Amino acid sequence: QVQLVESGGGLVQAGGSLRLSCAASGRTFSNYAMGWFRQGPGKDREFVAAVTRSGTDTFNADSVKGRFTVSRDNAKNTVYLQMNSLKPEDTAVYYCAARDSYYGGSRYELYDYWGQGTQVTVSS
Repeated sequence: QVQLVESGGGLVQAGGSLRLSCAASGRTFSNYAMGWFRQGPGKDREFVAAVTRSGTDTFNADSVKGRFTVSRDNAKNTVYLQMNSLKPEDTAVYYCAARDSYYGGSRYELYDYWGQGTQVTVSS
């Protein structure tokens, strides 16, 4: 079992920044690829970003390229999502997820463990 706890969400004005954190416990964190997903009001869960278990490679959804950066610190068992130039359409509950693989990919059904989510609200 891997337990994931997100933090760092909140209310921010458009153009602002937030940094989400996801702390992992349980099994060896560096064995897991990590991903960030979000679910806005009335929308399906969508892929945001992913990082390989080594942290060497990252992948972003087109909607957040150039604005969001995913990273991880395996010594701290934590994955981060730095969000800049936030837009109202980024408003959603953000989830981190772990997959027992080198790379998790963009399909949420492939991930094994999920956090409880953290709310991000961007006002216009």
